[in-house]
Amino acid sequence: MSNIDEIYAKYGGKMNLELDEADVRDASKDYLQFKKEMMPSFSRYEQYCQSLGNFLRINISQKDADKVKRQLDIAHLDVEPSQTVGFAVISTVLVFFLGLALTIGLLFLTGEFSLLFLFLVFIACFFVFYYYYSMPSRLANKWRLKASSQMVPCILYVVVYMRHTSNLERAIAFAAKHLEAPLSLDFKKVFWDVETGKYHTIKESLDAYLETWRDYGMEFIEAFHLIESSLYEPDDTRRILTLEKSLQVILDGVYEKMLKFSRDIRSPLTNVYMLGIVLPTLALAILPLAATLLQGAIKWHHVFVLFNVIVPFFVFYLTSEIMLKRPGGYGETELLEKNPDYYKYKSNKPYIIAGLVALPLLIIGFLPLIFQFTPLASYLGLQKDYAFSQIGLGFMKSSMFFDFQSYEGGTVGPFGIGAIFLSLCIPLAIGLFFMIAYKMKTSELIKAREDSKELEDEFTGSLFQLGNRLGDGMPAEMAFGRIAESSKGLKTENFFRIVNLNIQQQGMSVENAIFDSRRGALIYYPSQLISTSMRILVESAKKGLEIAARSLMSISDYVKNIHKINERLRDLLAEVISDMRSNMTFLAPLLAGIVVGLAAMITLILANLEKIMNSGAGGDVSIGGIASVGNLTSLFKLETMIPTYYLQIAIGIYIIQIVFILTETLVTVDAGEDKLKTTYDIGINLGRGMILYVVVAFITILALSILATVTLGGIIN
Repeated sequence: MSNIDEIYAKYGGKMNLELDEADVRDASKDYLQFKKEMMPSFSRYEQYCQSLGNFLRINISQKDADKVKRQLDIAHLDVEPSQTVGFAVISTVLVFFLGLALTIGLLFLTGEFSLLFLFLVFIACFFVFYYYYSMPSRLANKWRLKASSQMVPCILYVVVYMRHTSNLERAIAFAAKHLEAPLSLDFKKVFWDVETGKYHTIKESLDAYLETWRDYGMEFIEAFHLIESSLYEPDDTRRILTLEKSLQVILDGVYEKMLKFSRDIRSPLTNVYMLGIVLPTLALAILPLAATLLQGAIKWHHVFVLFNVIVPFFVFYLTSEIMLKRPGGYGETELLEKNPDYYKYKSNKPYIIAGLVALPLLIIGFLPLIFQFTPLASYLGLQKDYAFSQIGLGFMKSSMFFDFQSYEGGTVGPFGIGAIFLSLCIPLAIGLFFMIAYKMKTSELIKAREDSKELEDEFTGSLFQLGNRLGDGMPAEMAFGRIAESSKGLKTENFFRIVNLNIQQQGMSVENAIFDSRRGALIYYPSQLISTSMRILVESAKKGLEIAARSLMSISDYVKNIHKINERLRDLLAEVISDMRSNMTFLAPLLAGIVVGLAAMITLILANLEKIMNSGAGGDVSIGGIASVGNLTSLFKLETMIPTYYLQIAIGIYIIQIVFILTETLVTVDAGEDKLKTTYDIGINLGRGMILYVVVAFITILALSILATVTLGGIIN
């Protein structure tokens, strides 16, 4: 005994210490792994709030603090409400002092104090404060939209599992395993809170989690409460009816909320179109006249600030408010990162190829400025400008191609029709850049998604057949071969045939024939529905073929019902979405192209009147017997005009910005948070919108400019 005691005294403490360290290490490793899964990418916003937000502690009302804290919890951000407000204030102060320093620097460089730049600094400060102060709300909404799109599949998985195994904990674990992030991570946290002792039972943890959905998805809470109540039903028939009722509750709830949403967003989307597209575009038509009447108070850079900074921010704000009102429970559920071709989406190669295509067009668009303000023309032995008569267009008379005008204060322009035509290449180059890059990044991914959805539509019927075969007492090992024979010509034929070959020739079990990492059929058919259905088959088959048959037939029925609900929801939103898309890709570019042509005609007429006056012939020349050219040109001075060259670039870039903002809005309204569809649709809409805009603008500028030139030559007497 003494020897044993000595050995224990010598090594026991060391062994206990090593075991304790191992336990701590394992627990820490598990915790870090869980945190990594909860936050796949560390938020820069969270990092800045934790660092800069601590420099300035701002106390906000308890009501606002509770609201922000709730949003931070939903977005899974480890940040305090005071830190978010402090970071927003510090960011605003930094932007203000930076803008003030730049304003003073411009004062020393130019000798003029720019009120416009100071005004833009205040606008930027307001935007920065609003952007970062409302960031918790947007991040929470982004998480909610993505998670809520998985509500119906979540209830489906839990119900199907509990039909054959009335165990809430295992059903939630099954759903967490087969759902996609972020909802799967939420359910993992339900388990984590129980394991860490925050709650005593899985039901307590689940009920606490469901409370976070009270303001957004009551039907989700009601469905889970029905699932929980099924645990207390003594009769198996009533238990299954209660489970089926839970699925119907969430389907009906989603449908009713989307019905209300489709009615409520009609007016806001109309306001966005009128205030964000129609009115700004029409205002461009009178800008050339307004600039000259105000004696140069409006410059071309003012137009860029107004139409490419202030108005897009206003449209972004309106559309953000619309997206915040979207209810959950419906939308795209696929996780983009799980697609085997995801590396193509993340690749920068499409941007390089698109840049090489767009760069020549961009250089062509800037040729008027390059020829005028750089020595390139002299290096090439060319003139800085040419008359149309020199290039064989005599009917344009002495009009210059670029038409820069010199006056005492410097050079203004270009006013020439040729310069306006070349300026069309700038928005076209920008649009082509994003169109080509986005199409290359998403074309194969979108095709794979469509193929997967088509496969899933066919798989529903095959699943019903498989359930019937199992219900007749046929072993699962034989049923796959029979279904493969009866589904010839369908996409699902190969799936069942691969499973059958793995069983018959490789001697695999049903589970390995489907899920094997090297030869399993799911390698070739990466579908969440197929994977989940087959996993349910394997799990339920352990309890008997009859239970497996009922489970598969239930999945088939439920998926058909969900598909019908989805189609009804799409019908509800179809009118609103199609109207907005047609406005964005057809009416807005068409209207903008016509307005650019009108602006070109007005500028051309005013510029020609100025030339007539400068030639000395304008004093006695009258137009229509109403006024002399001298009187008109005293009002409209060439140096105060805004060249249509700059107006066209501003409106072209604005159309691109509008396509980006409205496309993201429409995708969110239709499908929730979906990066792949957003990127793909932006490329498609940019292609349609920019081509239409450039064609209409080219034709309108050409027709109205020729008409103005000919008419101006005929009415001057």
